[in-house]
Amino acid sequence: MSKNIGEVVMLGTGTSHGVPVVGCRCPICLSENPKNNRTRSSILVRAPQGNFVIDTTPELRIQLLRESVDLVHAAVYTHAHADHIYGLDDLRQFGHLLDCDIPLHCEENVEQQIRQSFAYAFAPLPENRKRGAIPRFDFQSVTTAPFNLLGLPVQPIRLLHGSLPIFGYRFANIAYCTDVSEIPAESWRLLENLDVLIIDALRYREHPTHFNIAQAIEVVEKVRPGQAYFTHIAHDIEHEEASRSLPENIAFAWDGLRIPFTS
Repeated sequence: MSKNIGEVVMLGTGTSHGVPVVGCRCPICLSENPKNNRTRSSILVRAPQGNFVIDTTPELRIQLLRESVDLVHAAVYTHAHADHIYGLDDLRQFGHLLDCDIPLHCEENVEQQIRQSFAYAFAPLPENRKRGAIPRFDFQSVTTAPFNLLGLPVQPIRLLHGSLPIFGYRFANIAYCTDVSEIPAESWRLLENLDVLIIDALRYREHPTHFNIAQAIEVVEKVRPGQAYFTHIAHDIEHEEASRSLPENIAFAWDGLRIPFTS
């Protein structure tokens, strides 16, 4: 008999601009429905042996405070675009609290971009200087091979974000596939027999680097998970109205949504 061993918390479900979009006065950006207020896309995974985040958005501190998250033990990255890495410094506190380097799991090109963007965090310390407020991080290389993280087997899934190769991740029969416009042939098998698929569905119109809603529905119909949630949602989408048009086993995610998972 399966039992609950953790949960996914949707920290953010919005696009690179977030919703509301700065300078926009459309009805959705002015909406008082909290499900139309979307910070940049990422998730927290409450694993058997601790918490890890997938991507560190510019609102990470706000997201963690909102969800009363006291510790993050590791981070995993899908790719190196600004809306997915620029909250890295918000992990600095956890290195101090845990008195250890925080593992950053990513592929080589993402590591290079993070090192460039946060050079102060990785520069050698001058002689006789203590670390002080300098972050403590430890890069862990991600390839297409599975790895274990905080008591969970994690399977990277190769995806395409336009022409950019990125990773989605599968763990405990949940797959998280944000910022995707194409699933390579060899990756479809990694999406079989899912309990939950969380997938990019930007807007109604097509986009060169993201699935739109119709394309995301086609993926769900092919993969046939028990439940699918759409994320990385633009300000074109009014949550309540758009939800009524979706098939029964598909829903728009929202910031703060919690999804339990089983062994």
